[in-house]
Order: sequence, then structure tokens, then C-alpha cells
Amino acid sequence: MDKKRYEKALGEAGFRGPEAATGHEGRSMSKAYVHGYDYRENIRLQDQASTLVELLHSDTAYPAGCRVLEAGCGVGAQTITLGRNSPHARITSVDISASSVAEARKKIEGAGFTNVAFLQGDIFSLPFEPSSFDHIFVCFVLEHLARPVEALNCLKKILKVGGTITVIEGDHGSTYFYPDSETAHKAIQCQVELQKRAGGNANIGRELYPLLTAAGFTSIHVSPRMVYVDSSKPQLVEGFTKNTFTAMIEGVRQSSIQAGLIDEKTFDDGINALYRTAETDGVFCYTFFKAIAAKA
Repeated sequence: MDKKRYEKALGEAGFRGPEAATGHEGRSMSKAYVHGYDYRENIRLQDQASTLVELLHSDTAYPAGCRVLEAGCGVGAQTITLGRNSPHARITSVDISASSVAEARKKIEGAGFTNVAFLQGDIFSLPFEPSSFDHIFVCFVLEHLARPVEALNCLKKILKVGGTITVIEGDHGSTYFYPDSETAHKAIQCQVELQKRAGGNANIGRELYPLLTAAGFTSIHVSPRMVYVDSSKPQLVEGFTKNTFTAMIEGVRQSSIQAGLIDEKTFDDGINALYRTAETDGVFCYTFFKAIAAKA
């Protein structure tokens, strides 16, 4: 299906128009994105996605002709893998940030995919009719929401009976490394606390089963996906330890200091300690959680 035909097919999925895609919830979520929307964060998200493709996406593919909603597509870091793995599915990717949607659209079009359409929209008030989608994909989104169960309930309404939802989240509490460092743990905790103050939860990965249960989903299966990094895995050393995780923590330096959570020296020592784990004798571990559930 070419792009123009697919954009037109949005009507078949119950799209009610862009006027329904804004609101208070969307504005509050934009403020809650603790990592920000700048160029550096864009690059970090690309590094994270490309590094974790096999770990997170190897078992996600949707059949031809089905309608898939990606809720919270960001800059398209996960979208490009969805489009590649399910080339004949009709994917609609939505995000609250207009600039992120524009970046995602540019990325997908540049890659030559024609099976993805984009909309700016708020998860809490998406402009689709009930039972519009066969499958829903949510990655690194619930961690930023103050009311994740409500968000899941909103998504469930537009999912067909028997359809599936796939949710992927990280858990900063799962982080451990060698050499261990108290200052590194303090720097990581700054990011956790900032996200908490913004209404999110950086440790939400461990909660996926109870969250999906509370939202009324059934046949819930959760699997931990550990990233283990040592110097025998140089791509992970660069792509994950340095460019994904440590870059993320480093990115909240100013906010952490301004909030009085930590002093400059302790934070900088913590970042140096995280980079130290990327050296020849270093080890770094982090666990993501992937849940797949159904609507009864």
C-alpha cells in the first residue's frame, strides 16, 4: 500500500480528525518528559534503539493487513524497527510532541517505508473509535505518565477484543555494575527522583504485570530482557553503557544540581564511575521488561 492510500485508510481505523488530539493531559505529559526534546536526546534515543533491536524487537512482528497503533512514538526510534519487521501491517504512530512526530515521519520516509502514518495525539484522548486496532505497541512511555493504568484503559478501548498490547519499559533499580560506585548510584538516583517529581516512574518495568492486570488485560506474559555488557561486547560498550545509559544520566546533571539533589562534584564523580565500567575490566547490567497481553 502506498503512503497516500494508507493515509486515506486512517478513516477506516476510526480516525476522527486532529482537533481531538490535544488537551490538558498532553501538555502535562510534555512537561513530564524529564530527558527533554533537544538534539542530544534525539541522538541518544537513536543509539538506544539501534543497540537494543534484537533484544527488544526480535519477537515482535504483525501480520499483513492488520492495524497497529504505536502509542508514544517519539522521534521514531522504535517505529523504524516496527515498520521493517511488519512491512505489510498498517501502522499508525502517535506522539504528543509535534516536533517528535515530524522527526519520526522524516526518518520513516527517508528509510522508504510506506506502511506507517503519523499523528500528533494524546494517549488519554486519542481520536479513534472503539476497537479500531488489532494490536497496540507501547515502548518507554508508561514510565513518564502519572496515571499509567488510566492510560492503559484508554488504549484498551480502541483495541479489538482478542487484540494484543505489547509494553516495553526499563527499570533503573535493576542497574548494577563493576567496579561498583556509591557516587554512580547517587547520580542514577537523581534521574529516578527527577522523573518521580515529574509524575513518572523510572522503575516501572517491574510493575508491568500488576499494571496490565489492573487495566483488565488477560493472558499477560512478562519477560525480563537483561543487557549484560563487558569488554568482549564492544558494540554494547559504546551503544549502551556509554551512549544510552550514561548519556541519559549525564543529561540530567544541571537539573539535578539545580533541584538540590546532589552537588557538582558528587554527580561528576558518579558519571566518571559509570564511564569507568566501560573500560576493559568493567561490567554493566540493566534489565528491561517486555509484556504482551490480550483484551478479553
